[in-house]
Amino acid sequence: MAPKKIIIDTDPGIDDILGLLLALSATPEEVEVLLISLTFGNIEVRSCLRNVVSMFHILEREMQWRREQGRPEGFGALRAAPPVVAVGAEDPLEDQKMLADYFHGTDGLGGIHTSHPHLTPKETWEHLFDPSADPVEVEPVPTGNPSRPSFIPSKRRAHEEILRVLRDNDPDTVTLVAVGPLTNLALASAADPETFLRVKEVVVMGGAVNEPGNVTPAAEFNAYADAFAAARVYALTSPSPKTTIPTNSSLPDYPANLSKQLTLRIFPLDITLRHGVSRGQFREAVTPHLEKGSPLAEWVSAFMAHTFHTVEKLHTGRAGDDVELSLHDPVCVWYAITADDDKWRPSATSPEDIRIETTGQWTRGLCVVDRRNRHRIEGDEEHSSDHGLWLSSRAGNRVWRMDASPVEDNFGAVLLERLFA
Repeated sequence: MAPKKIIIDTDPGIDDILGLLLALSATPEEVEVLLISLTFGNIEVRSCLRNVVSMFHILEREMQWRREQGRPEGFGALRAAPPVVAVGAEDPLEDQKMLADYFHGTDGLGGIHTSHPHLTPKETWEHLFDPSADPVEVEPVPTGNPSRPSFIPSKRRAHEEILRVLRDNDPDTVTLVAVGPLTNLALASAADPETFLRVKEVVVMGGAVNEPGNVTPAAEFNAYADAFAAARVYALTSPSPKTTIPTNSSLPDYPANLSKQLTLRIFPLDITLRHGVSRGQFREAVTPHLEKGSPLAEWVSAFMAHTFHTVEKLHTGRAGDDVELSLHDPVCVWYAITADDDKWRPSATSPEDIRIETTGQWTRGLCVVDRRNRHRIEGDEEHSSDHGLWLSSRAGNRVWRMDASPVEDNFGAVLLERLFA
């Protein structure tokens, strides 16, 4: 069976980095990471780029260390096909920008570039992504393999690279995993809706349906950070996108007759909060590798120590080894790798008409669903008994809300085994 082809749109970020490491640690038979597209979100997009380049730097050192130890290098997906890396949106479409550096640290990884500067590559790579710079060859990190660069830098904007990948591959063969604000996806779908709809499915970490939010009482961070972008992407699932697309967006409306509806699977807090790794579990799994000199173990341990400390300060009810980090983004990546497992299940009511509030003073980013017990109505024209076309069979969104996974009880162990085995 051919490997699953994926794009990861991300704002690294601690759990984003864990998700990227999970994808790249797969075998080449499991997955091919075609593109890592970066967006603002947890931190500014240039800091996201620094973190991704640092990750590749550490992986080169880790694979060299494993070779010297007589161990398998691992990270087969990375070694088989280095992904393209592209820089994308710096700001949301309409809203005031809000970052999550209060949780992830100002650099996105708990201040690791200051506390552990020996783990950060020299900043000689920024020109590789500058559209105004002359073309240059990719320079491997000093400890890397010169014949095998870890990634391919792109001078195109991220949404342009997303469209290029979708054009270059057969329809319905590429899965787009979006674990940050959906700005790049909104820009891509606005620029060329039909090319965007060549995607097999879009897998989104975002939203909170029956759970409270994590950045406000109503909203999950990714949906809040660019509510207009999320609303526009969700609208592509509708048989009539005009019924749910924001009317006050600066981007153009979608054409009236699109060739298909987008398949969108969301992993809201309702499911991601059930997948975590505790401080004690992490320490037990990683300490043996840290003591042997693993560069990856040193790097990950540094930013995870900050993370567990932050979680302990922010949340009540757990302390010490019981403090747990929710693995929001890695769950989405694991789905993309193992989607054929029939233990992945959507909610019983999927596909659901889930809409994103864009303008509420207190409810920006809220996932709005109709909880009324009302009969459906034919047609897609609003009338007095159906404000907002919530009851129409021809209007509203059609979102698959994922509700069960095969790894809910042991995902932390699965993740750590993949990264350090």
